[in-house]
Amino acid sequence: MPEDVTPNDLHASARNELKTLSKENAEQVARHLAMAARLIDEDPALAHQHALSASRRAGRIAIVRESLGITAYATGDFALALRELRTYRRISGKDDQIALMVDSERGIGRPDRALETGRAADRSKLPTPVRVALAIAMSGARLDLGETELALGELQIPELDPDRAFEWSPALFAAHAAVLEDLGRDDEAAFWAERADVAADALGMGGDDEDEIFVEDGLIEGELPDEPTRKIDEPTSKIDEPAKTVEEPNTSVEATEEES
Repeated sequence: MPEDVTPNDLHASARNELKTLSKENAEQVARHLAMAARLIDEDPALAHQHALSASRRAGRIAIVRESLGITAYATGDFALALRELRTYRRISGKDDQIALMVDSERGIGRPDRALETGRAADRSKLPTPVRVALAIAMSGARLDLGETELALGELQIPELDPDRAFEWSPALFAAHAAVLEDLGRDDEAAFWAERADVAADALGMGGDDEDEIFVEDGLIEGELPDEPTRKIDEPTSKIDEPAKTVEEPNTSVEATEEES
Protein backbone atom coordinates (compact mmCIF):
# COMPACT_ATOMS: atom_id res chain seq x y z
CA MET A 1 0.00 0.00 0.00
CA PRO A 2 1.64 3.27 -1.06
CA GLU A 3 2.04 5.67 1.84
CA ASP A 4 0.48 8.52 -0.11
CA VAL A 5 -2.88 6.70 -0.29
CA THR A 6 -5.21 8.11 2.38
CA PRO A 7 -8.88 7.55 3.29
CA ASN A 8 -9.63 10.93 1.72
CA ASP A 9 -8.81 9.41 -1.68
CA LEU A 10 -12.11 7.55 -1.39
CA HIS A 11 -15.27 9.44 -2.30
CA ALA A 12 -17.00 11.02 0.69
CA SER A 13 -20.24 9.06 0.13
CA ALA A 14 -18.28 5.80 0.20
CA ARG A 15 -16.38 6.83 3.35
CA ASN A 16 -19.72 7.56 4.98
CA GLU A 17 -20.68 3.88 4.61
CA LEU A 18 -17.67 2.91 6.72
CA LYS A 19 -18.74 4.87 9.80
CA THR A 20 -20.00 1.74 11.54
CA LEU A 21 -16.41 0.43 11.65
CA SER A 22 -13.76 1.37 14.15
CA LYS A 23 -11.71 4.41 13.10
CA GLU A 24 -8.57 2.39 12.41
CA ASN A 25 -10.41 -0.30 10.49
CA ALA A 26 -12.42 2.24 8.50
CA GLU A 27 -9.22 3.98 7.45
CA GLN A 28 -7.61 0.77 6.24
CA VAL A 29 -10.72 -0.31 4.36
CA ALA A 30 -10.99 3.12 2.75
CA ARG A 31 -7.37 2.93 1.61
CA HIS A 32 -7.90 -0.53 0.09
CA LEU A 33 -11.02 0.66 -1.73
CA ALA A 34 -9.19 3.74 -2.98
CA MET A 35 -6.42 1.53 -4.34
CA ALA A 36 -8.95 -0.75 -6.02
CA ALA A 37 -10.48 2.26 -7.77
CA ARG A 38 -7.04 3.54 -8.78
CA LEU A 39 -5.93 0.19 -10.25
CA ILE A 40 -9.13 -1.15 -11.80
CA ASP A 41 -8.20 -0.13 -15.35
CA GLU A 42 -4.44 -0.69 -15.39
CA ASP A 43 -4.13 -3.73 -13.10
CA PRO A 44 -7.52 -5.32 -12.35
CA ALA A 45 -5.96 -8.36 -10.68
CA LEU A 46 -4.20 -6.19 -8.10
CA ALA A 47 -7.32 -4.06 -7.72
CA HIS A 48 -9.19 -7.28 -6.92
CA GLN A 49 -6.66 -8.17 -4.22
CA HIS A 50 -7.27 -4.81 -2.56
CA ALA A 51 -11.03 -5.39 -2.75
CA LEU A 52 -10.54 -8.81 -1.16
CA SER A 53 -8.50 -7.24 1.64
CA ALA A 54 -11.29 -4.74 2.24
CA SER A 55 -13.87 -7.55 2.30
CA ARG A 56 -11.94 -9.42 5.00
CA ARG A 57 -12.16 -6.34 7.21
CA ALA A 58 -15.68 -5.18 6.33
CA GLY A 59 -17.60 -7.82 4.42
CA ARG A 60 -20.98 -6.55 5.61
CA ILE A 61 -20.58 -3.08 4.06
CA ALA A 62 -22.36 -2.54 0.73
CA ILE A 63 -19.61 -0.50 -0.95
CA VAL A 64 -17.09 -3.22 -0.10
CA ARG A 65 -19.15 -5.99 -1.69
CA GLU A 66 -19.81 -3.76 -4.70
CA SER A 67 -16.09 -3.16 -5.15
CA LEU A 68 -15.36 -6.86 -4.84
CA GLY A 69 -17.99 -7.65 -7.47
CA ILE A 70 -16.72 -5.02 -9.89
CA THR A 71 -13.09 -6.12 -9.59
CA ALA A 72 -14.09 -9.77 -9.96
CA TYR A 73 -15.91 -8.86 -13.17
CA ALA A 74 -12.84 -6.98 -14.39
CA THR A 75 -10.69 -10.10 -13.88
CA GLY A 76 -13.19 -12.33 -15.72
CA ASP A 77 -14.45 -14.18 -12.64
CA PHE A 78 -18.08 -13.77 -13.61
CA ALA A 79 -19.50 -16.24 -11.09
CA LEU A 80 -17.88 -14.39 -8.19
CA ALA A 81 -18.89 -11.04 -9.66
CA LEU A 82 -22.52 -12.18 -9.84
CA ARG A 83 -22.51 -13.45 -6.28
CA GLU A 84 -20.96 -10.30 -4.86
CA LEU A 85 -23.18 -7.95 -6.84
CA ARG A 86 -26.26 -9.85 -5.69
CA THR A 87 -25.07 -9.44 -2.12
CA TYR A 88 -24.44 -5.74 -2.74
CA ARG A 89 -27.97 -5.34 -4.08
CA ARG A 90 -29.45 -7.14 -1.08
CA ILE A 91 -27.53 -5.00 1.41
CA SER A 92 -28.02 -1.67 -0.34
CA GLY A 93 -31.40 -2.14 -1.98
CA LYS A 94 -29.97 -0.61 -5.16
CA ASP A 95 -30.06 -1.85 -8.75
CA ASP A 96 -27.27 0.40 -10.03
CA GLN A 97 -25.04 -2.59 -10.93
CA ILE A 98 -27.79 -4.48 -12.76
CA ALA A 99 -26.00 -4.24 -16.12
CA LEU A 100 -22.90 -5.95 -14.72
CA MET A 101 -25.12 -8.64 -13.20
CA VAL A 102 -26.73 -9.26 -16.59
CA ASP A 103 -23.37 -9.41 -18.32
CA SER A 104 -21.99 -11.70 -15.62
CA GLU A 105 -24.82 -14.14 -16.35
CA ARG A 106 -23.74 -13.97 -19.98
CA GLY A 107 -20.16 -14.58 -18.95
CA ILE A 108 -21.01 -17.89 -17.31
CA GLY A 109 -23.01 -18.96 -20.35
CA ARG A 110 -26.57 -18.21 -19.22
CA PRO A 111 -28.06 -15.64 -21.62
CA ASP A 112 -31.61 -16.72 -20.74
CA ARG A 113 -30.93 -16.00 -17.07
CA ALA A 114 -29.32 -12.73 -18.11
CA LEU A 115 -32.56 -11.62 -19.76
CA GLU A 116 -34.60 -12.67 -16.73
CA THR A 117 -32.29 -10.70 -14.44
CA GLY A 118 -32.58 -7.59 -16.57
CA ARG A 119 -36.35 -7.80 -16.91
CA ALA A 120 -36.73 -8.01 -13.13
CA ALA A 121 -35.36 -4.49 -12.71
CA ASP A 122 -37.75 -1.51 -12.74
CA ARG A 123 -36.19 0.58 -15.48
CA SER A 124 -38.28 3.63 -14.66
CA LYS A 125 -36.39 3.93 -11.39
CA LEU A 126 -32.90 3.50 -12.83
CA PRO A 127 -30.59 6.46 -13.45
CA THR A 128 -30.14 7.12 -17.16
CA PRO A 129 -26.53 5.81 -17.37
CA VAL A 130 -27.60 2.57 -15.66
CA ARG A 131 -30.61 2.19 -17.93
CA VAL A 132 -28.42 2.64 -21.01
CA ALA A 133 -25.84 0.14 -19.74
CA LEU A 134 -28.65 -2.34 -19.08
CA ALA A 135 -29.97 -1.89 -22.61
CA ILE A 136 -26.52 -2.67 -24.01
CA ALA A 137 -26.12 -5.75 -21.80
CA MET A 138 -29.58 -7.06 -22.66
CA SER A 139 -28.87 -6.61 -26.36
CA GLY A 140 -25.72 -8.68 -25.89
CA ALA A 141 -27.74 -11.46 -24.29
CA ARG A 142 -30.05 -11.46 -27.31
CA LEU A 143 -27.01 -11.78 -29.58
CA ASP A 144 -25.78 -14.72 -27.51
CA LEU A 145 -29.11 -16.42 -28.31
CA GLY A 146 -28.86 -15.58 -32.01
CA GLU A 147 -31.78 -13.13 -31.77
CA THR A 148 -30.20 -10.33 -33.76
CA GLU A 149 -33.41 -8.45 -34.62
CA LEU A 150 -34.44 -8.47 -30.96
CA ALA A 151 -30.93 -7.35 -30.02
CA LEU A 152 -31.48 -4.28 -32.17
CA GLY A 153 -34.86 -3.72 -30.55
CA GLU A 154 -33.27 -3.69 -27.12
CA LEU A 155 -31.27 -0.63 -28.14
CA GLN A 156 -34.28 1.34 -29.41
CA ILE A 157 -34.44 3.59 -26.35
CA PRO A 158 -34.99 7.37 -26.13
CA GLU A 159 -31.30 7.93 -25.43
CA LEU A 160 -30.44 6.66 -28.93
CA ASP A 161 -30.44 10.21 -30.33
CA PRO A 162 -27.74 10.93 -32.92
CA ASP A 163 -27.89 14.69 -32.27
CA ARG A 164 -27.25 14.55 -28.52
CA ALA A 165 -24.31 13.11 -26.62
CA PHE A 166 -23.69 12.28 -23.01
CA GLU A 167 -21.01 10.18 -21.32
CA TRP A 168 -22.87 6.97 -22.14
CA SER A 169 -23.64 7.86 -25.77
CA PRO A 170 -20.47 6.47 -27.48
CA ALA A 171 -21.05 2.97 -26.07
CA LEU A 172 -24.75 3.03 -27.01
CA PHE A 173 -24.06 4.30 -30.54
CA ALA A 174 -21.27 1.75 -31.03
CA ALA A 175 -23.48 -1.10 -29.81
CA HIS A 176 -26.20 -0.01 -32.22
CA ALA A 177 -23.69 0.11 -35.08
CA ALA A 178 -22.40 -3.38 -34.26
CA VAL A 179 -25.87 -4.96 -34.34
CA LEU A 180 -26.76 -3.17 -37.57
CA GLU A 181 -23.57 -4.55 -39.09
CA ASP A 182 -24.54 -8.06 -37.96
CA LEU A 183 -27.84 -7.54 -39.78
CA GLY A 184 -26.06 -6.52 -42.97
CA ARG A 185 -27.28 -2.93 -42.79
CA ASP A 186 -23.85 -1.53 -43.51
CA ASP A 187 -24.76 2.08 -44.39
CA GLU A 188 -26.69 2.55 -41.15
CA ALA A 189 -23.93 0.80 -39.22
CA ALA A 190 -21.34 3.20 -40.65
CA PHE A 191 -23.52 6.18 -39.71
CA TRP A 192 -23.83 5.13 -36.08
CA ALA A 193 -20.16 4.14 -35.85
CA GLU A 194 -19.25 7.65 -36.98
CA ARG A 195 -21.65 9.12 -34.42
CA ALA A 196 -19.93 7.05 -31.71
CA ASP A 197 -16.52 8.42 -32.73
CA VAL A 198 -17.74 12.03 -32.85
CA ALA A 199 -19.44 11.71 -29.47
CA ALA A 200 -16.30 10.22 -27.93
CA ASP A 201 -14.18 13.05 -29.33
CA ALA A 202 -16.60 15.65 -28.00
CA LEU A 203 -16.65 14.06 -24.56
CA GLY A 204 -12.88 14.29 -24.51
CA MET A 205 -13.37 18.03 -24.28
CA GLY A 206 -14.36 17.63 -20.64
CA GLY A 207 -18.07 16.85 -20.42
CA ASP A 208 -19.64 14.65 -17.76
CA ASP A 209 -22.58 12.29 -17.66
CA GLU A 210 -25.09 14.97 -16.66
CA ASP A 211 -24.11 17.62 -19.24
CA GLU A 212 -25.33 17.52 -22.80
CA ILE A 213 -22.31 17.84 -25.05
CA PHE A 214 -24.00 18.97 -28.25
CA VAL A 215 -27.41 19.47 -29.80
CA GLU A 216 -27.33 20.20 -33.50
CA ASP A 217 -24.34 22.46 -33.01
CA GLY A 218 -22.25 21.43 -35.97
CA LEU A 219 -20.16 18.82 -34.18
CA ILE A 220 -22.45 16.16 -35.62
CA GLU A 221 -23.28 16.37 -39.29
CA GLY A 222 -25.01 14.17 -41.83
CA GLU A 223 -28.38 12.63 -42.41
CA LEU A 224 -29.71 9.70 -40.43
CA PRO A 225 -30.63 6.85 -42.82
CA ASP A 226 -34.28 5.86 -42.85
CA GLU A 227 -34.63 3.21 -40.18
CA PRO A 228 -37.87 1.72 -38.90
CA THR A 229 -38.24 1.81 -35.13
CA ARG A 230 -38.64 -1.70 -33.76
CA LYS A 231 -40.69 -2.34 -30.68
CA ILE A 232 -40.72 -5.63 -28.81
CA ASP A 233 -43.03 -6.94 -26.16
CA GLU A 234 -40.35 -6.88 -23.48
CA PRO A 235 -38.07 -3.95 -24.28
CA THR A 236 -34.69 -4.60 -22.82
CA SER A 237 -30.43 -4.75 -24.42
CA LYS A 238 -25.70 -5.48 -25.52
CA ILE A 239 -22.07 -5.06 -24.83
CA ASP A 240 -20.06 -4.43 -27.97
CA GLU A 241 -19.09 -8.08 -28.09
CA PRO A 242 -20.61 -10.94 -26.12
CA ALA A 243 -18.86 -11.66 -22.88
CA LYS A 244 -16.68 -14.73 -22.93
CA THR A 245 -18.05 -17.95 -21.50
CA VAL A 246 -16.23 -19.82 -18.79
CA GLU A 247 -16.86 -23.53 -18.59
CA GLU A 248 -16.29 -24.00 -14.89
CA PRO A 249 -16.94 -20.70 -13.05
CA ASN A 250 -15.10 -20.22 -9.79
CA THR A 251 -17.77 -19.67 -7.19
CA SER A 252 -15.48 -19.42 -4.21
CA VAL A 253 -14.13 -16.29 -2.57
CA GLU A 254 -11.59 -16.25 0.17
CA ALA A 255 -12.67 -15.03 3.57
CA THR A 256 -15.76 -12.98 2.67
CA GLU A 257 -18.42 -12.81 5.35
CA GLU A 258 -21.69 -13.17 3.42
CA GLU A 259 -23.09 -15.09 0.56
CA SER A 260 -26.15 -14.18 -1.40
